[in-house]
Amino acid sequence: MADTDHESRAHGGDADDVPETGEVVPGRFSSDEVFQRIVADADHEITSGFRELFFSGVAGGFAITITFLLYASLSASTDSTVLAVMLYPLGFLYIIIGGYQLYTENTLPPVALTLERLASLPALVRHWLIVLAGNFAGGAVGAVVLAYGGVFEPAAAEYALGLARNGIETPVTALFFKAAFAGLIVAGVVWMDFAARDTISRIAIVYLAFLAIPLGNLFHVVVSFTEVVYTMLAGDLALVPGLTQFVIPVLLGNTLGGILLVTVVNYYQTSERRLEIEQFENVRRLSLREMLLGNLAGRSYVPLVDTLEEFVRDPDSYRILVPIANPRTEAPLVEFACALASTREKGTVHALHIVQAPSNRPLDDGDRARITSESERLMADLEQQVGREDVTVETSTIVSSRSFEEVFDRARRTRPDLALLGWGQGRLWNAARAERPLDELTNRLPCDFLVVKDRGLDCSRVLLPTAGGPDSDLSAEVARALQTTAGAEVSLLHVVDGPDRREAGQRFLDEWGEAHDLGGAATIVDDSGDVEAAIESAAADHTLVLLGATERGMISRLVTDSLHLDVVNDVDASVLFAERPTDRPLVERLFGSGRREQSGAGSDR
Repeated sequence: MADTDHESRAHGGDADDVPETGEVVPGRFSSDEVFQRIVADADHEITSGFRELFFSGVAGGFAITITFLLYASLSASTDSTVLAVMLYPLGFLYIIIGGYQLYTENTLPPVALTLERLASLPALVRHWLIVLAGNFAGGAVGAVVLAYGGVFEPAAAEYALGLARNGIETPVTALFFKAAFAGLIVAGVVWMDFAARDTISRIAIVYLAFLAIPLGNLFHVVVSFTEVVYTMLAGDLALVPGLTQFVIPVLLGNTLGGILLVTVVNYYQTSERRLEIEQFENVRRLSLREMLLGNLAGRSYVPLVDTLEEFVRDPDSYRILVPIANPRTEAPLVEFACALASTREKGTVHALHIVQAPSNRPLDDGDRARITSESERLMADLEQQVGREDVTVETSTIVSSRSFEEVFDRARRTRPDLALLGWGQGRLWNAARAERPLDELTNRLPCDFLVVKDRGLDCSRVLLPTAGGPDSDLSAEVARALQTTAGAEVSLLHVVDGPDRREAGQRFLDEWGEAHDLGGAATIVDDSGDVEAAIESAAADHTLVLLGATERGMISRLVTDSLHLDVVNDVDASVLFAERPTDRPLVERLFGSGRREQSGAGSDR
């Protein structure tokens, strides 16, 4: 019975789970169960913050210093190859049993998550880079201590200097394949570690597996980097040759060996039912575009409820996405979207109800059904209220612990031409509850964005300040639509520096108005040079002000309340911000910091 109880606890059960006599109790996890444990762990790790990952990597890199220290010390004191490597696995034991991050371990769990299309390639690469940087930083610190701290005995110090030189003298092809076998071993250890049921088994697996690396004269990238830094500090090795002729080939070999020889093989030996567990119920797989260019990772991006079924974008339609938090009070925002969509053929408005779910309490099936039913009732009432013959109105509901990110995820999924977002009290996204940094979230807008500060949303008299630029072009499109659908009177405002520039300013407005089909609009040239004061003064006679983006990352600045435009709060009119996506090179989108370069949009007011 004791053995049976142990089996039950290993599966997360209790004494009540003990099977009756005659039932078969599996003695080990199946491949599917091992894979489920790996993906669940990877889901947690790949969504960890930079600080957590990096310093866990630093701890792992410093632990590798123990391996380097003991290997060099024992090798210098004995002629027996076997005795020299007996303590080599100690640093790796610290890492795996202690739960530190090691780059070569991460060729299995995050890759498995990516193969399941639960994490994007950019998210995977970023995870790798953070962990590798941490490992290298920890290894470098350990190398400095060994080089200048007097830890090595003279014979051990001399032997340690030869380790990096031996790696550099090894042909690059041999280095690569030796490292590939080391990557196989490490990724295999991770798989077996998740298959093990107790700590003693895990220790034995890690010890025996990592003993094979020095016995087979194989190479591990973090150990190799530590050896190179030590030899650079205590010997005469230059860093660049050490990296290019030793560390980088080992890095590539470890990576490819871990991915191809273990992860992919182990993935394809599992069945199609490998993720049929409660933790991954109703999970949405990433699209191909999200896989290649997105930054999504782990189940954290998956809403608890998403009523939008399989979606196929009609390429001929003009779609406007309108996220709302309260269908009872935000009908005017949807009506405004319908007015804009009515000027286009196949105009479609997609009203998205985002329901905030508690992040610290799971919802049961009854809660989800109740919330979904109430939301669908409210959205049906909204659809009936705003419905018009010339516009198709669609509705859907998302229940999620996130809010702001769901707007961007739905936009990337449905690919609208425009997103219309209300701003002000009572809206969930004002709290800036985004898991990723906001500059990262908004570094590439998925479509045109309009953000409305609603003070009655009277569109009868529209003021459009402009100095040119793509965001003013979007404001002009809105102004034309309001002229057509609401009979709006449009005034164009341009601010110049001094009376001597008034003529040039008037000429600019005339030409800009003609170019944007606003030739009949009234024109205002202000020669004060003070843009915000000019807008505030002109806004007194208008009901709606259209502003192009004036700073980098206008959306993120709105969320964090750092958009420094006093006019937004000083005028009585509604204010509409317009921002267009900026193009960034592929490499920058994959690895960039998320901040966009200042462009012509910077002067779009």
